[in-house]
Amino acid sequence: MNQALLETRGLTKRYGGLLVTDQVDLDIRPGELHAIIGPNGAGKTTLVNQLSGELRADAGTIHFDGRNVSALGVSHRARSGLLRSYQITAVFEEFTVRENVMLAAHGARRHGFSFFRSLLGQRDLATISDAVMMEVGLAPIGNTPAGELAYGQRRQLELAMALAAEPRFLLLDEPMAGMSGQESAAVVALLQRLKGRYGILLVEHDMEAVFALADRITVLVYGKVMFCGTPDEIRNHPEVKAIYLGEEE
Repeated sequence: MNQALLETRGLTKRYGGLLVTDQVDLDIRPGELHAIIGPNGAGKTTLVNQLSGELRADAGTIHFDGRNVSALGVSHRARSGLLRSYQITAVFEEFTVRENVMLAAHGARRHGFSFFRSLLGQRDLATISDAVMMEVGLAPIGNTPAGELAYGQRRQLELAMALAAEPRFLLLDEPMAGMSGQESAAVVALLQRLKGRYGILLVEHDMEAVFALADRITVLVYGKVMFCGTPDEIRNHPEVKAIYLGEEE
């Protein structure tokens, strides 16, 4: 369990003279929820884009489950189990929540979409989809068209569709952004249940949620890793408190 499931070494992205990620080293263990925090412009989303395959690194390597995936694109990384929550969420507004989750489950397993009506008769997909909707709290609105969902419910659907693909690792970039307090609390509770079952990298500005969820936290400042430690170590680190948490000794 000490071997990293996701590991980066020297991951770097630059735009001209601007270093957006600067020699980033990460190691995230199986079942760990690892948070990335940092001020605006720290390079957090760029880092997630590099990990998901949406953005090619200029230097450095990414290993997933011992395999070098640095040259692989988004779809190949997703097939190997490394998913960003919205990667497979081409939500069909006119289809119900359940139908969308079934489509995601089908696409991950069947390597393509067959005639849609046939999906409803595939019991394995129905079983998986119903379990995922129950997990994320969408079961009561499974028959609601996706186009009628509130913002928070749509974000829940995105996560449900990712889970339906049976990932091994989830990349979550601000999953609680724009949510009400009640919606955020529901997502925190969901992520608590998911911890240990998946590796999870979480980028989130809600520090209360980060400290409640994270096993370890990496602080990113101007694209560089400033410090990595447990939530208690982060709280008590003088430079982190001064630069990011807004406190001074």
